[in-house]
Amino acid sequence: MDVKERLARELVHGRERSLGLLDPLPEALQSTQHSPLMSPVVWDLAHVGNYEEIWLLGRLGLERVRPELDGVYDAFLTPRAERRKLPMLPPSEARAYVGDVRDRVLDGLERARFDDGNPHLREGYLYGMVVQHEHMHDETILAALQLMEGPGYAAFARPALAGGDPALVVTNEVLVDGGPFTMGTEDEPYAFDNERAGHTVDLPPYFIDAFPVTNAQFLAFVDDGGYDDNRHWSEEGWAWRLKAGLEHPQFWRREGDRSWTVERFGRRIPLRPDEPVQHVCWYEADAYARWAGKRLPTEAEWEKAATWDAIAGHKRRFPWGAEEPDEHRANLGQRVFGPAPIGSFPSGASPSGVQQMTGDVWEWTSSDFTPYPDFGAFPYREYSEVFFGPKFKVLRGGSWATHPSLARATFRNWDYPIRRQIFSGFRCARDA
Repeated sequence: MDVKERLARELVHGRERSLGLLDPLPEALQSTQHSPLMSPVVWDLAHVGNYEEIWLLGRLGLERVRPELDGVYDAFLTPRAERRKLPMLPPSEARAYVGDVRDRVLDGLERARFDDGNPHLREGYLYGMVVQHEHMHDETILAALQLMEGPGYAAFARPALAGGDPALVVTNEVLVDGGPFTMGTEDEPYAFDNERAGHTVDLPPYFIDAFPVTNAQFLAFVDDGGYDDNRHWSEEGWAWRLKAGLEHPQFWRREGDRSWTVERFGRRIPLRPDEPVQHVCWYEADAYARWAGKRLPTEAEWEKAATWDAIAGHKRRFPWGAEEPDEHRANLGQRVFGPAPIGSFPSGASPSGVQQMTGDVWEWTSSDFTPYPDFGAFPYREYSEVFFGPKFKVLRGGSWATHPSLARATFRNWDYPIRRQIFSGFRCARDA
């Protein structure tokens, strides 16, 4: 399959995923803003189409469909909390619009030239960027649906993942030897600008958890009064804990004296002790790590543990190797609408023996979102550069809602340290 055929297939697959997520929802719920933290999901759908129209029609000199919509669907012009007030396209019109854009894009793809020296078209870069952008918004849609009140989201009915090992000692740590490794990438054709340039980082030895922190482990922190003891919290974290009234991860609820449940897409289910904890903000993760006598790993520590093969002397594309993710190695692409029990994917282990670093939950790191050496904004500043600085913390690894096309080990996500509605968890580290 040549590059154009592959990109066309990925464009079609991405759109099928987007529309499939919205299909179970009545039109009224598609246009409803379920939380001020998230856009109405129909806004996300039309925004995806507008982004595609701008980059794969307008920027490539092709006739546009509806340029007058640019202001409505510019993510920088209107904060999420205000988007319900915009003159959005209703669901049926949004679907027709994104369909018209896609028809013109596929026609343009057939005639595109990837060998004319245009860096935007090298290996079809802009097309790959648009595919990834749509998949990122599909995960955003899932986060909005998790916040939706009322009847449960119908697509939740998926088979549970088999596997896991209840005999695992979840306090296992892995020692990662000190020394240099290559962080970032030069080889990924569709990597974003913040993943470049690949560069050498020399780290001292450290320990990192073999698995993400589980519900059972985090519950021990809750039961020990971790939310009420400011010794475990940073000054900023304690202030936020008090302001937001944090007492446990989002969507948890105590049932009686002993049991806990968690809400997933409108359904309340028993809290499974061996799943990675989910929906915790950076401040909660940092407080737990302090309580446990550990810390959050740096972004570099996370990537080295996930990718560096010390015996071979090179990094891997994924923790397990070069093969694309599949159901035997990682929990991705909303197959089961939740994290998998720890130990579910031993074949997905990294060279260091660390497991489940891809999928399940995004993992908070201690690092601020900053540029790598020799960073260059491409193809526009607003993708990464405007977010650099201490306001945002880096997350790594993807979640169960992340599409496999975004699951490369160099991918960098970022968010405010107060965010909990995202599918976020963490693992701990400590100095050797």
